[in-house]
Amino acid sequence: MNRNLSTGLSLHAPLEHNAPTEEPKRRTPGSPERPRERLLAHGPQVLTSAELLAIILRTGIAGCDVVTLSHRLIGHCGGLRGLLATDAAGLLALPGLGQAKVCEILAISELGRRALEEELRVGSALDQPARVKQYCATRLAHLEIEHCVALYLDSRFRLIACDEVSRGTLSQAPVYPREVVKAALRHHAAAIILAHNHPSGVAEPSQADLALTRHLHKALALVDVRLLDHLIVTRNAAISLAEQGAL
Repeated sequence: MNRNLSTGLSLHAPLEHNAPTEEPKRRTPGSPERPRERLLAHGPQVLTSAELLAIILRTGIAGCDVVTLSHRLIGHCGGLRGLLATDAAGLLALPGLGQAKVCEILAISELGRRALEEELRVGSALDQPARVKQYCATRLAHLEIEHCVALYLDSRFRLIACDEVSRGTLSQAPVYPREVVKAALRHHAAAIILAHNHPSGVAEPSQADLALTRHLHKALALVDVRLLDHLIVTRNAAISLAEQGAL
């Protein structure tokens, strides 16, 4: 759960947070005032994130209209990405979110992740490095302990599956190359992209990361599977060891 959620959410005073907030966009003369009507009249791009979220939530709570509530929820979670990455328990702990609204937010978050995954299933990962980083970020960037996932690719470098291969502590997640090799054979993969997060926010490989990359590269080569890349993901960045020449 996001650590920020351990504090209470006041509905009567602005929250203090470090994430940038969006100023409500000016309405054009004569345009409808409700976000839903503005979206239909002018398109979703004219609405702020809070207004788009308000369309999903539909109603506010006593003393707090839905747009204001949306602003505060986004701010409390450190931004829109933080809100969409919060798990069910964390969302249910926030005032104004019942089970129905929580399910809607979780569904939207999952649909966004699946849309990225769908692109990787039909196109080559080698042609979409930014998409691969974005997809891995949706899975890993918000996590507060280290997780490692493997993207298993076919001979045309299209995504077959993305599986978690380990999870650990704040600073490490043990990865066993033998298990990754077994999974690659089970998926009939021709190549793999490994990705793990650094909850510390340091987007640089450790010596252990580099050693794992070399070891896994050699282990996969024995069964004719390529290690295409090893990504390190933080809240604000995703770096490629292949791009850095470590593969």
